[in-house]
Amino acid sequence: MTPGPTRELDKELEKKTVSRLLWRLLPFLFLLYIVAFLDRINVGFAALEMQKQLGLNDKVYGLAAGLFFAGYFFFQLPSNLVLSRVGARRWIAVIMVAWGVISCSMALITTPREFYGLRFLLGIAEAGFFPGMILYLRNWFPSGARARAVAWFMTANPLAGVVGGPISGALLGLHWLGIAGWQWLFVLEGLPAVVLALVVLVTLKDSPEQAGWLRSEEKLWLLTILEQEHEQQSKITGSHAWAAFLSWRIWLLTVVFFGLTTSGYGIVLWLPNFIHSLSAASNLGIGVISVIPYVATAIAMVLVGMHSDKTGERRWHLAVSALTAASALTLAAYTHSIVPALAAVSLGMMATFSMLGPFWAVATSLMSGTAAAVGIALINSVGNLGGFFGPYIIGVKRSSGGGFRGGMLVIAAFLALAGLLSAVVQPSREQPAPSRRNPLQ
Repeated sequence: MTPGPTRELDKELEKKTVSRLLWRLLPFLFLLYIVAFLDRINVGFAALEMQKQLGLNDKVYGLAAGLFFAGYFFFQLPSNLVLSRVGARRWIAVIMVAWGVISCSMALITTPREFYGLRFLLGIAEAGFFPGMILYLRNWFPSGARARAVAWFMTANPLAGVVGGPISGALLGLHWLGIAGWQWLFVLEGLPAVVLALVVLVTLKDSPEQAGWLRSEEKLWLLTILEQEHEQQSKITGSHAWAAFLSWRIWLLTVVFFGLTTSGYGIVLWLPNFIHSLSAASNLGIGVISVIPYVATAIAMVLVGMHSDKTGERRWHLAVSALTAASALTLAAYTHSIVPALAAVSLGMMATFSMLGPFWAVATSLMSGTAAAVGIALINSVGNLGGFFGPYIIGVKRSSGGGFRGGMLVIAAFLALAGLLSAVVQPSREQPAPSRRNPLQ
């Protein structure tokens, strides 16, 4: 067989295998992440009623919203190491039951201290879910398809807002059995995590070897390619846990991710209040209006992730997105009319979340073995402290009477830093792309 036809067969086999992986894995993982992200951000809608009923000021809300990421920070690495030992199926099911129960318990809050405690516990419970999902995708998808897979998976972030915005706004109007709407919101949006945990136990497979839905030639090709990639990554970076801690690229990416999450969660957790500050819309109206930036963000994430995979380019996709987001949020900080302000914030969200696909494609290409689990958890846990800082700094600035301007300028500055650092970080030039030979030949 001549080299030309061989390469064509390889490409066709790769295309079919990746397509099958996308269709069989992504829809269910996507659903799980929608539930996770909604339980993480629905406090933004609950705050529209909860703050008034419980007498919580903006500083208290901002601190509580951000404390999720303090729990996230301390327990992410241990959780990810447990997942790598016991397997994704069992550990993710445990995680989902825990966060579902805690999310429902948010309905029982009566004091700031209880608010702080439950948000911290929710972060602990959910700490292993996202890095576990990233590690899971890494173990199934070859590097050339990873940004696309991560981008599709992470469109669950904005689509959780698309689905959750109107639903959360409507639930705030539900006052039944003497229970306030914000309390029903936490209960009814927390229960799906518990139910889906049972589905995880039945349907999720830990590795491609267990996938009966892959054809034999697809499975052999996939396992061979993944093994080649892991071996090459080990030669360059090492596979032991300390390799992650000693890698300057991992620490630089952690700073980039801090800027990303400072912006992402700073916007998302204050979005309902931001819309409320510029319009006279009802709670349901705020939920509907909030759909606009989420829909635009979902589309942008997929397009940027696909383009990054198609071109094989990562760092400029990151840098340009970060700098665009910084510029958009700076503009939003000085805008006082709902239409241009919402347009600027939408662009900021689009550019911020579009970084995620290329970002995790870079991050997962730097390590293998245990180092990959540690590196992913390290980036996500330390970087996600931006999820604490972003909402908190906006709350502090608002409590001091400065409105949203001061907080938005701060998170725009961190995004600009992330953009500059993104231009520096890239996988080692010594790491060649694995050959896409057909293992059946």
